Parts: sequence; structure tokens; C-alpha cells
Amino acid sequence: MVSRVIPVEPFDLVVFGATGDLARRKILPALFRRFCAGQIPDGTRIIGAARSEYSIAEYRDKLAADLKKNTNDALCDANVLAAFLQLVTYVPLDGSAETGWPALCERLSGRGGDERVQVFYFSVGPALFEPLAERLHSYGLTSAATRIVVEKPFGHDLASARDLNRTLASHFDEGQIYRIDHYLGKETVQNLMAVRFGNMLFEPLWNSQYVDHIQITVAETVGVLGREDYYERAGAMRDMTQNHLMQLLCLIAMEPPAKFDPDAVRDEKLKVIRALDPVEPYHIVRGQYAPAPGAVGRDLNYRETVGNQRSSTESYIALKTHISNWRWAGTPFYLRTGKRLKARSSVINVMFKDAPHSIFGEEAGRHANHLKIRLQPNEGITLSVTIKEPGPGGMRLMDVPLDMSFAEALGPEGSEPADAYERLIMDVVRGNQTLFMRGDEVEAAWGWTDPIIAGWQARGDVPKPYESGSAGPGDADLLLRRDQREWRGINP
Repeated sequence: MVSRVIPVEPFDLVVFGATGDLARRKILPALFRRFCAGQIPDGTRIIGAARSEYSIAEYRDKLAADLKKNTNDALCDANVLAAFLQLVTYVPLDGSAETGWPALCERLSGRGGDERVQVFYFSVGPALFEPLAERLHSYGLTSAATRIVVEKPFGHDLASARDLNRTLASHFDEGQIYRIDHYLGKETVQNLMAVRFGNMLFEPLWNSQYVDHIQITVAETVGVLGREDYYERAGAMRDMTQNHLMQLLCLIAMEPPAKFDPDAVRDEKLKVIRALDPVEPYHIVRGQYAPAPGAVGRDLNYRETVGNQRSSTESYIALKTHISNWRWAGTPFYLRTGKRLKARSSVINVMFKDAPHSIFGEEAGRHANHLKIRLQPNEGITLSVTIKEPGPGGMRLMDVPLDMSFAEALGPEGSEPADAYERLIMDVVRGNQTLFMRGDEVEAAWGWTDPIIAGWQARGDVPKPYESGSAGPGDADLLLRRDQREWRGINP
């Protein structure tokens, strides 16, 4: 199965923070892979901008080494790599001062009119967003075809998110601002909409009458090493729940939009956030990873890693919430995410209700359908159905999976789907905002999150310790057991 690649028109893309980790590991390798696929044409200009004093030749040499490290070796044909590097230049530039801006203007001169798309990727901390935006305007580098890309965190709370939105809105229209969440670029995340709205099989059952509950899990095996300062200020709630898990919740719970249009989709996501109930204190479990007995290694103890033996920042959070609307009234949604867990796994489990009456008797046990949507690492969808257990001896029931693994069903295209950044950056170039968050959506998410954080801070709650390599704190299991339910396992 071969996917269709539609080339875009030549464009300009400036990466501010081009020597940083995100640019080197994700942004520039994504552009290189799109070039290899034939989607980025000659005439495109990619300009790295950062404070480091590199010549163009030195930067290209460093970029070549990064691309060989962070992309498939088969792509790094010497001729193809050389052709891509010819599109790339570099400007030493200070985002908060005037250094380098005249040189950037010179590189972008003769850009082919105001119709040529210009993308400015802010791969920098939020403190630089306003200085960058102001200088782009003061140096005349913007037009109607200008787009800016900003990475999370989109603020630290509702007040800072509003300030950030006001700052960006003072220089750019909302239609020019692309707030990127790489989770929304994953193939299976987008398939949530295809599965729901493209199949008559599921959408009639997608409501509280048939769905018992929904679990959303994003588990990581890594700790916070290398991000200590940021994570100690943010915690799992701000780092993951407020954005990644919130977006997955919106896509799984939203109403069908009138059409597959950016604002129509985002309008329905916003309605979900606004319908979320406040979370009660006894419906929240916070955890902090600690070493397992006898374990040896780096970053097994959160407090030692961040250098604060009295830290109350959570590396794990699980919570239960409800959506107060007609579709989901009474159906609980359980969300959990954590660092240093037993496996790397992002999955949505839709647990359907038992049949209203079993004709097979109690000895057949309880069986219910279960839809598992795997986002990573092995993207795919599994539907569990009930059948008769083979063999003589009466009617014994068992559950078996109907498994659509992308790697098996779609061949090479499924086994190596495009990286999320590839898809999202090309959407920016095409001007498609469907997979990007709108300003009011970000503020609504913080409006729901802030009272939860304020509540545990006021109570002086301390995260529960859990062993590195486990499934998280035991109290998270009690969160579901009180409802006669249990978490699905965390499996790779």
C-alpha cells in the first residue's frame, strides 16, 4: 500500500532555536524526511537561527551528523543529503536583542511576493515569544502568508495562558498561530476520528447507553533527567494531562463536527472541555517515583534527580472525571500518566457494557466488548469480541481480539508511519489548522486544570511514592476498584 505524496509550493521556514534539542531531534529530521519523500521542492529555504556562532558550512556539517543520527540510515544517501543541505542556511541571531536580524532579513529578501508561505518556528522558551514576534514585525518580515509555530507549554496556568494569547494576538491573527501538540500528529490519534465518524459500526454505540467507561493511559519509562528544572515547576498535571491527555479526551468524546474543517473540529473539542465536571479530591491520585528495592541506576529517585528531598511535585497522576452532556452523562473517564513506569505505552481503552442479559448462565462468566486504540509504540486498533471456547464440555465463553496492527495491515507504510512532526509541519505549510489548538481551547483547558492544582496545594497533599518500573502507586488501583472496575495493564 503506497501513500500519495502531494508536494507543496516552495516556502521559507525559519527555525528559532535551531541548535536546541527539539530542532535537532525532531523538527529538522522531519523536514529532511519530507524532502526525501518528494514533498519539499527545490526553491524552499530553511534557515536555522540561534545564538551559537556557526558559519553556514559549520552548521550544515553539524546538521548532517544530527540527521544521520536521528533518521533512518537508508534515507541518508550522500547525494540526497547534500541536496537537502543546500536548502539550509544559518544565521547567528539573538531573539531578545538586535543581533543577527539584518542578516535574517537579507536571507529572506527576494522571497517571491506576499503569497509565498513563510513559517517561523518558535522552538524556544515562552519568554522569547514576545520579543520574537515584535522583531518579526519591526523588521518587516511578516505578511498575510506568515505563520508562526509555538511549542508547549502554552502558559503555566490560566492567567499566563491568557497573557501569552494576548501577546501573540497583538502581532498575528489567530489563523496565523499554530500551537503544536505532537500527539495530535500521530497516525492513530487521527484515526480516532476516522474510526468514530467513518464507520457505522461504532458511532451509534459511542454514548453512555453502551459504553461503561473509558481509560486513557500515557505511560513513560523515562524519568525527568535532563528536564529537572522544568519538570519540578510543571509536574505531570501541567506537562501531560492539561494538553496531551486533554486532547485525546476531546477527540474520543467530541460530537461529530458538521464537516472536517479546522474550526468545526475545534469547536466540538472546546465543547467537551467546557462540559468537564470539576474533579473531586478523592478522585485524584498523585505519585512520585522512588527506587525499587535493590535497584541500581540513574534517575530512579525523583527527589534525588531534581535535588529536592522535600519535593511535592507529581511524576504520576490518575484521575476520574465526567462529561456533563447528553452523550456521556454517567460515563466515567479515567486518565493516568506517569514517568518511570513499567512500559512505554499510550493507549485508549473503550470498555463497553455487559450484555443486558446472559443466556449462558453464571458459569460462562462476564464478558464485554473492548476497543483498544494503541497510539504507541505499536500503533493499531484491537476490538475484543466474545466467542465460544473451542472444544467439548459445554458452552464456555472467551474473549478474542480482532487486531488491526498498522504494521501488518498496511505494510511498510504502517510499520513506519510518518513522524508526527512531519505531518504537522506540512499542515502548517498548507495552512491547515485542524490538528492545532486554538487560543480559547488552551484557556478552557487551563480553566479546568487550575482548580485541581489549587485544591491539592491548599490541602498540602504529598504525592504517593511508587517504585520505578511499576504500574504506579497502589492508590490508583483503588480509584477504579471503588467503582468495581480495574485498570487495563500497561503493556508495550
